[in-house]
Amino acid sequence: MSKVSPCLWFDGEAEEAAKFYVSLLPDSRIEKIQKNTVDTPAGKAGSVLVVEFTLAGQRFMALNGGKPFDFTHAVSFKIDCADQAEVDRLWDALSSNGGQVEQCGWLKDRYGLSWQIVPTALVQYLGGPDTAGAQRAMQAMLQMVKLDIAGLKRAYEGKSAA
Repeated sequence: MSKVSPCLWFDGEAEEAAKFYVSLLPDSRIEKIQKNTVDTPAGKAGSVLVVEFTLAGQRFMALNGGKPFDFTHAVSFKIDCADQAEVDRLWDALSSNGGQVEQCGWLKDRYGLSWQIVPTALVQYLGGPDTAGAQRAMQAMLQMVKLDIAGLKRAYEGKSAA
């Protein structure tokens, strides 16, 4: 178990967010829900204060800290996806219900947290031995919102879209 884990600050949505996140990936679960024992600026006695959860093997803490602070792109979470079906599933889930899609595989979920939904094949195309192909793949990626493995492959191989 890692000694370091991210703490995500919410304004009353910590449990809801943690349950949503753990529903998305294998090896994910709620570990512990701690409630306020007294009234605090973050909530009344009996309300959720902290949710400890594991997301794909990585420990996290969600804190209902009270006054909201915006998440920024300065910290984001990257999910490596084995195939297009996984990219599509996670993209759709994380961008639903008020999420915002962005460029190059980035999105913000309904809580404002930034995610990068990245097919593992991206490294193969951006770092492949064909430098001209890698440049074409990079240019194709820069034009994408959700990353498309077939489109990246076509660009790398110098083939036009079907």
